[in-house]
Parts: sequence; structure tokens; C-alpha cells
Amino acid sequence: MVVVALPDVLPLDLGIPLQVFGSWPEGPYGLTVCTENPGPVRVHGSPSLSVEDGLECLEAADTVVVPGQSVPGQPSAELCAALTGAAARGARMVSICTGAFVLAAAGLLDGRRATTHWQYAAALAEGYPRVEVEPRALYVDEGEVLTSAGVAAGLDLCLHLIRRDHGAHLANRRARALVAAPHRDGGQAQYIDLPVRTGRSGGGPAQVQEWALLNLHRPLTVDRLAQRAGVSRRTLIRRFHAETGQPPMRWLLAARISRARELLESTELTVESVARHCGLGTPANLRTLFKEHVGVTPSDYRRTFRGTADGDRAPADRPSVGSGVPVPEGLAGPDLLGPDELG
Repeated sequence: MVVVALPDVLPLDLGIPLQVFGSWPEGPYGLTVCTENPGPVRVHGSPSLSVEDGLECLEAADTVVVPGQSVPGQPSAELCAALTGAAARGARMVSICTGAFVLAAAGLLDGRRATTHWQYAAALAEGYPRVEVEPRALYVDEGEVLTSAGVAAGLDLCLHLIRRDHGAHLANRRARALVAAPHRDGGQAQYIDLPVRTGRSGGGPAQVQEWALLNLHRPLTVDRLAQRAGVSRRTLIRRFHAETGQPPMRWLLAARISRARELLESTELTVESVARHCGLGTPANLRTLFKEHVGVTPSDYRRTFRGTADGDRAPADRPSVGSGVPVPEGLAGPDLLGPDELG
């Protein structure tokens, strides 16, 4: 994995991939930082960073990460050529925040969906009309090209990469070590309205989410979550939309699928037991929902990621829950996620 540090790189955009992938001695990734002109690299609002390696590092990269800059600029022809060359050799291309402008200038986003910091989304769409800009998405996974929104969304994307490469079990372990949320869906809104606080302890959506994650095996509904939060059904739905950009039951379905993935990777539980532990009811319901959102059956997924709990690399050619694919209306299982409970 190679991180490209450009002049006026945003410090958090740069630090996130370094922290997620680099400060992980037992992790499955090797990490290098390079720049176009080796030597001091200006860091926005911070001391300069000394980078010894140049763009030749891209010639051996499996994944290239381009962090954002304080002001999106026009990359040089040399940098664009190095990026397109890496992509042509099969490297996965990733941007954080305004790094999307660099990938766009290199032509790597043409005909693809992409996102960037919401403040720059209109400029990206105007400057690169062949890019399908999704201004609200936290991150967009287009297979070999992935983009994220600003700042903290880069952390969501980096954890998504681990989940895609090595499964939910390892991604969740890394998230715990980083004291980060283990999974936010790529389609979740990157910016939110100011939440209305309840004045009660445990009453906000974040606290209700934490409780729900511990009770996924129960038949949870919007009314049950609202009761737990001490608010009305309508208020809970409004606050979930304000703070997550999703209805509560869509968030819950994604959480259940994520739990199923981890159990399939890390346990010998039968499909029936996994369905019960995740709150998805029957094996048939689990198989239907899992195939729809992960792209493979539970048994195929288990075979693919067998051993990844120990850090072995597994194929990553399947779509994932964090890919930003929306949950279709009415796809929920009987007695658990009926259409009236999608919020």
C-alpha cells in the first residue's frame, strides 16, 4: 500500500491511512509514503513532512491512497501518468476527501461514481462532468477505484478496505483497536443536521444503536427502539435520519448482515444458528438477504474468508455491505423487518 503525500496535504487525511494500515505490526499490509518530489512536503497547518520515496513506488503498489489537499489543485502530468500506470497494472486506487480531484484529473473516475468532501462536491462535478458525483455518500466503492468524503470518512473507507480484503472479523478487531465505529455504510450521509438532544441519558440514536448491537438476536422494531430511547416512533425516525442519514431499520439490517459476516468468518455456527444470533430469523431469510447485500451465499462467504480471522489474505472481488448499495424497500424478512418498519 502506497500513500501519495502531495503539497499542502491535510494532516488527518494523511494520518488516517498511516494509522490504520501502518501502525499495525501484525497486520496484513505493508505501507510506504511517497511524493512527487522527495524531500520536505508541506502539511497544511502543520510542520513539513520529510518523504524520501518518489513516484517510482507506484510501480509496485497493490493499493494507492491519495489523501486530500487543503485546496484541490491540478496535478502534474508526471503524477497523472504514474497514477494511470499503476491503475493499468491492476493497482487499486483510493482517495480521501479532495484526493478525488487528483484521481479525476488522471481520468480514473471517468464514467464512475465518486464522492469527496461535501463542500467540494459541486466543484468536482463541474470540473469533471464525466464523473457521477454522489455528494452525500461517506464513501463509494467502484471495485478497483474507491473514494471517500472528507476527514473522518477516510477512516470508514480504510476499515471498509480491511473488511473487503480480509473480512468483517479483522476489520472489527482493527476498529476496536482504533476506538472507531466498526462499520458505517458507504451510503450513509456524510453531513448531518444538528441533532436534537433529549436531555435523557441513553436517549440519543448513538446510545440506542449501541444497545441494539448488543441485542441483534431480539425481534427489534422501530417501536421497540423508540421505547428504549424514551421518545415517540416519529421522533426516533427523525433523529435517525438527522444523525445517520438512514431510517432505523435499514441501519439495523446492515448491522445484522455485518454480524452475520463476522460469525461466518470466526465461528463454526450453522447457518441456522447464525440467522438466530443475528436476528434474521430463518436460514432462508439469512440466505436471501446475505446474497442480496454481500453478493454470495453464506456458505460461499464462509469458504472465501476461512482463516482470515488469523490475518490470511482472501479474495476481494465481491461487493460488500459498505459499498453504498441501498437496501431495497420491502426486502426485509418476515416478522423482523416488514415494509412498515423501514421507517
